[in-house]
Amino acid sequence: MYSCQRLASRLHGFHAAAVPLRTVCPQPRHFSPRICQISTGVASRSDLAKELELQLKAMREKAASALPGSDWTPFEIRNDLPPKRVDILIVGGGVVGWSIAYWLKRKSGPRKALRILVVERDPTYSQASTVLSAGGIRQQFSLKENIELSLASLDFLRNINEHLGVFNEEPVDLQFNHSGYLFLASEKGAHIMEANYETQRYAGAKVKLMSPAQLKDMFPWINTDGVALASYGLENEGWFDPWTLLSALKRKALSMGVEQCLGEVRGFNYGVQSVENRELGQIQLRRITHTNIQMPNSLEVVPVESTLVVNAAGANSGKVAQMVGIGLGSQTAISGISIPVEPRKRYIYVVHSPDGPGLDTPFLVDYSGVYLRREGLGGNYITGLSPEESEEPDITNLDVDHDFFQDKIWPQLAHRIPALESLKVTSAWAGFYDYNTFDQNGLLGIHPLVRNMYFACGFSGHGLQQSPAVGRAVAELVLDGGYKTLDLSALDIKRILHDERLLERNIV
Repeated sequence: MYSCQRLASRLHGFHAAAVPLRTVCPQPRHFSPRICQISTGVASRSDLAKELELQLKAMREKAASALPGSDWTPFEIRNDLPPKRVDILIVGGGVVGWSIAYWLKRKSGPRKALRILVVERDPTYSQASTVLSAGGIRQQFSLKENIELSLASLDFLRNINEHLGVFNEEPVDLQFNHSGYLFLASEKGAHIMEANYETQRYAGAKVKLMSPAQLKDMFPWINTDGVALASYGLENEGWFDPWTLLSALKRKALSMGVEQCLGEVRGFNYGVQSVENRELGQIQLRRITHTNIQMPNSLEVVPVESTLVVNAAGANSGKVAQMVGIGLGSQTAISGISIPVEPRKRYIYVVHSPDGPGLDTPFLVDYSGVYLRREGLGGNYITGLSPEESEEPDITNLDVDHDFFQDKIWPQLAHRIPALESLKVTSAWAGFYDYNTFDQNGLLGIHPLVRNMYFACGFSGHGLQQSPAVGRAVAELVLDGGYKTLDLSALDIKRILHDERLLERNIV
C-alpha cells in the first residue's frame, strides 16, 4: 500500500502527451476552429492534484476529530434510537397513549416546554386493541363516571378537527354513524335497565325507554319475544372508524413535538426507599429513573431517563407493572397486590345477509349478550359475544373460533332478527380487551408504591370510546395535580388496594 506522499510523487510521472487525442466537438454548418474542444480523456495533472489535496484535507480533519473529547465515532449513528432523556415516557402507543400525549402537549404550552416520548412495540398495530375493536361509543352505562367520560369524548369527536386538525393536511373524517345503541332487557333485567336510565338521564344522556310494542313499531324487523323493556340512545351514540381516530391523535401529537420510539419496554431501573407506615408497617417506595427499551429486530436495550412514566400499555399493563415490582411482594402485603389487568380475547364476525335490516339499524345489544351493528352498505354486519368466564379462549394467539359463532351467536341472532336466519360469515378477526378482572372499569392515577408511575388502563372494552376524555384527565393529574374537568376520583387505582369494587352493570 502506498503512502499519501508516494502516491503524490507518482502523479508527476503522468504525461498527457502519452494519451491519444480525441475530438469531441460537433461539425457546425460554418466550421470555426475556435469552438472545437480537445479532450485527453482523463483529468489534467492540476485537477488530480487539487482532488488529492481535498482528500488529504478531509482525512486530516477526520483524524483530528477522532481525538479524545471529539464527537466522532467509527460506528453507525442510528436515527431510530430514542432520546437519552425525556420528561414523560408513555408506555403504549394505542389510542389512550396518544390521547394522553396530545393533551399533555396541549396543556404544557410552547412546543418544547415538555419532552414526551411514546413507546410502542407493534408499529403495524396488527394486534392492537384499538384497531381490532367494534368502534362503538355510547352513554348507556350504569356508572356516572363512564357516562360522563363518553359524553366528553363524544364532544371531542364532534369537534375533532378543532382538536386534531393539522395545517396543510386533510381534515379528519371519522366516518361516524349516529344510529345509536339499542339495549334489550328481559323481565329479569328490566328493573336494572330502569335504574340505569335514571342515572343516564341525570348525567345528561339522551335516552328513551320503550315497551315491546313501541320497539316493534320503531324496528319492525325485531322479534320482541322475551323482551320486557328496551333502551334507545337518541343522540351521541353510534360507531366510527377506530384506525382514523388513532391515526389522527398520533399525527397531531407528532406535529406538536411529541416523539415516538418503536420498541418494547423490557424493564425499569428504579430506586427504593423504606418508610414506616402506621397501618401498613414498613413499605418500600420506588421511583423509576430509567425505562429500558429493546429495539426491534435487535438485542440492543436502550435506557431512557424520565421524570414520569405513564402505563397505558392496554392488555399488557399488568405485566408492565410487574417490571417495577408491583404485585411481586408477599401476598399479605400491599406490594403483593397486582394490577388486575390482563388480555381477554374477543371474536368479531362479519356476516352478509341481503335481506337483513336496513340503514336504520342501531348498535343492537340483546339481553343474551350478542351484539350486532351494520358495517357499511349492502347487507353487511358485524357481530360478537363475550364468552362466559369459564369459556375464555386461549390468548396465546389471535386465531378465530368459528364454532363459537355457529354454537353461541347465530342461534341468538336468528331468533332476535328472523331475517338473519340465512346469512354468510364473510370474514372474522380477534382482538384483546384490556380486561380489568377486579371490576371491569378503568384504573387511573398514580400508584402509591411507585411515586412516578401513572396508570391509564383496564377499560375492559371502553378504552376507544373514552380515550379523548381519559387523555385529558391524565394530563390534568400530571400537570395540575388533580382533576379539573371531570371528577374521576372513583376510578382511582387505590381502590384495588382497599378492595372497593366499582361495578359496571352494562358490560358488552
